[in-house]
Amino acid sequence: MVGALNIMSETGDLCVELPKDDPFYHHKKKFLSCKGLCVKETLNLSGSLSQQLLNAALEKLLHFGRIVNLDKVEVYFGEDACTPAGIYSVRNEISALSWILSLIPVSCKMQTQVDTFEALRAALKGRINEVVGAEKEKARVVDSYRCEKESKLVEWGQDNGVKTKLQIAQIDGYGRGAIASEDLKLGDVALEIPVSSIISEEYVYNSDMYPILETFDGITSETMLLLWTMREKHNLDSKFKPYFDSLQENFCTGLSFGVDAIMELDGTLLLDEIMQAKELLRERYDELIPLLSNHREVFPPELYTWEHYLWACELYYSNSMQIKFPDGKLKTCLIPVAGFLNHSIYPHIVKYGKVDIETSSLKFPVSRPCNKGEQCFLSYGNYSSSHLLTFYGFLPKGDNPYDVIPLDFDVIDDEDIETEFSWTTHMLRGTWLSSNHNIFHYGLPTPLLNYLRKAHGLVHHSETDLWKNLEVEIGVLENLQSTFDDMMQNLGDADSIDRENADWDVKLAMEFKERQRKIVSSILDSCSAGIKLVQESITNPPV
Repeated sequence: MVGALNIMSETGDLCVELPKDDPFYHHKKKFLSCKGLCVKETLNLSGSLSQQLLNAALEKLLHFGRIVNLDKVEVYFGEDACTPAGIYSVRNEISALSWILSLIPVSCKMQTQVDTFEALRAALKGRINEVVGAEKEKARVVDSYRCEKESKLVEWGQDNGVKTKLQIAQIDGYGRGAIASEDLKLGDVALEIPVSSIISEEYVYNSDMYPILETFDGITSETMLLLWTMREKHNLDSKFKPYFDSLQENFCTGLSFGVDAIMELDGTLLLDEIMQAKELLRERYDELIPLLSNHREVFPPELYTWEHYLWACELYYSNSMQIKFPDGKLKTCLIPVAGFLNHSIYPHIVKYGKVDIETSSLKFPVSRPCNKGEQCFLSYGNYSSSHLLTFYGFLPKGDNPYDVIPLDFDVIDDEDIETEFSWTTHMLRGTWLSSNHNIFHYGLPTPLLNYLRKAHGLVHHSETDLWKNLEVEIGVLENLQSTFDDMMQNLGDADSIDRENADWDVKLAMEFKERQRKIVSSILDSCSAGIKLVQESITNPPV
């Protein structure tokens, strides 16, 4: 839980608190202070509240909830990315509203409190329904694709206790996906998978492989499960045969990029990321094969080729989930049927991954409504497009707020350092995501600007100090501009390749590079506009 709440039964007070173990406690404390809030807030909800007081209580809770639910990237870009309405991102807004909703007690002793909480709950649900930016359109189903294997898997799942309110279909622009078969309201469980239908390390421990694998030094449970999967996929009597039959022959992730696609990525950080990931996989494979070759009766060589190993790695990278079991252990698992849920930066399902003790099942509740016929989206995590391309094989629709360009600097050691300098890695992203392009902001992140100001000798960064040192602003922006000029040159001009007839991997590489150019171009535009803004202020200082 990201925050704490207590209900004081005698006074009717509702208390929320920012946990001290929050990794960004000091940053969030500062954000709360800017909103006139403390790290611990108490709202008196006793008695019957007028609509005005109820709205005020909701706004206070929402301001608090948004800040408490900020993740690392959102904390870094902070108030500069906050809209006039106070929204940091769609993800954060849904998380904050859902968090507050989960903290409101279902029952209490006083009827007036019951009425107040019910009104508050209704208002929160209304806000969730109105979240701006969330996709709300019917999925365009490709009727020519017959989902026979997928349908058999769903039937198998239902025979084994799976409960679903989703239909599997081929969706234009997404491939296979899950569509709501009925209107799903906030909190409805779209999919429920019993533990007995989840592929986990327990199957390895109960197999003839385990006595051999446990003798291998340093082997992880994830690697054991991967090796088990490589053989089980070909087991005609496998309990999970319908699941393995439904999987693609090729996952088409960045790990399978060909030479042309790799060359297309020249000038991007993604090129190095993919090459390093492939080299690491090859090293691991080369270490395993000699060990497995001593036990051919259990590990048939024809099932453990490099191609089969890469396929299994891509399967786990793109389809596995980290699940917390009742014993508290976090396990990497394959979840039949759930793998059809596609990722979105505007997901319906954000809270999952913990086995329900009472039902011994994994539930996927929706955090915002999903109407019948709409594609139901899952959040794979707060990942950059480079990560999603490398390990999942796609680029998300829309502007991904996690598409950041990291900038590494040495930590400045100075007693006058402000909290911004506690960041050891700075980052930039598309400046169109910023809501503040005024002087001293320029659409660029404040922590980075303050770091660079410090590097230029300006220790204090109050508005008065900044106005007195406009020449420092010019230097900061020119240095940043020079860095990204070089980056844009490395990216090169857009290729004249016929994208329509290009291979799948080349298309993905071209689109990724295009997105990188867009981000870098926006940063350069912000630097240019900022320099012009500062120069005008030097020439015509404000009165």
